[in-house]
Amino acid sequence: MSAILGTYARRPVSFSHGKGCYLFSTSNDKYLDFVSGIAVNALGHCHDHLVKTVQEQAAKLWHVSNAFEIPEQERLAQRLVENTFADYVIFMNSGAEATEASIKIARKYFFEKGHPEKNRIITFKGAFHGRTLASLFAANNPDHIKGFEPKVEGFDQVDFGDHEALKKALNKNTAAIMVETILGEGGIKIIPDQCLQGLRKLCDEHDLLLILDEVQCGIGRSGKFFAFDWAGIEPDIVPIAKGIGGGFPVGACLVNKKAGSGMKPGNHGSTFGGNPLAMSVGNAVLDIILEKGFLENVIKIGEYFEVQLIKLKEKYPSVIEEVRGKGLLRGIKLKSDNAKFLNELFEHKMLAVKASENVVRLLPPLIVKEKEIDEAISIIEKVCEKLK
Repeated sequence: MSAILGTYARRPVSFSHGKGCYLFSTSNDKYLDFVSGIAVNALGHCHDHLVKTVQEQAAKLWHVSNAFEIPEQERLAQRLVENTFADYVIFMNSGAEATEASIKIARKYFFEKGHPEKNRIITFKGAFHGRTLASLFAANNPDHIKGFEPKVEGFDQVDFGDHEALKKALNKNTAAIMVETILGEGGIKIIPDQCLQGLRKLCDEHDLLLILDEVQCGIGRSGKFFAFDWAGIEPDIVPIAKGIGGGFPVGACLVNKKAGSGMKPGNHGSTFGGNPLAMSVGNAVLDIILEKGFLENVIKIGEYFEVQLIKLKEKYPSVIEEVRGKGLLRGIKLKSDNAKFLNELFEHKMLAVKASENVVRLLPPLIVKEKEIDEAISIIEKVCEKLK
């Protein structure tokens, strides 16, 4: 019997090593990895530049605490500011922590402005913002919050895509609107550009802060550095994690000058957040992501992937209902059970992960090549053929 608390229903496989888009099990089986640690291993497994960076930094310094200046942290923050909307960055270790920081920053902004009553945040059904108590009740998924009451107050939920309900939810206590730019766990649902532009306009008109959760869809996964870049807007607060660490735990909250103005020394902190080892890895990830042509290639490969998936949908309409997503954040909504579909993929040595609305998430590393996309499509087709 395992000594690990049973909070996960794990597959009966463990891995000894990985390289690029592949994982190798302890029983010497080779798997095509289209989970990427759930959009974490952005540069695949054991990317040479990341390995070299970890080895060099590990031999120098791991952790010192935020009581001192950390040059690697300063450098990563400056690079994020230079390449995004942000004026400031605060580092944590995970997406849930980044979401928590976002909530605190939004509330503190209005408190310092003399409006402590503006402390509620509008969120959307189907979203996922993390597993802490506040982030659980921000998303308010019935399956996730069961047994964790009493409810954490401060959130007003509306249906995804219901513009009238959103307007009705606005009141004198509203501080911010928070939404995933592309809902990951919620079924790979893209918020249309015009809707994001509308949210920005609505926040400006009502003096609200706009929080766009890019924990899963950010850091190049959509083909732009942030998924909201496609809409040409700038939010006020953006929590990130997953891809920025390339497999090493890194989380961060990016804010503009306005939103960050309320935070003072002592308002927030993290023992491990922004440590030299994590920051060195984050900088190494940016070295690759920001290379000329890298994101353009993500767009190109992502479009190729989409075309091939649509062909499968047209060939197997009794199995695949819809192809969703952008860049290398893809989903197929099934007519057959997604758990069964995932089991069949696993039997064919391909790894994927489920999402809500009977969707299978396909999250290859951003360094994936056409030949590996073709391999995935071939496996998916075999499963479709069996389940049709």
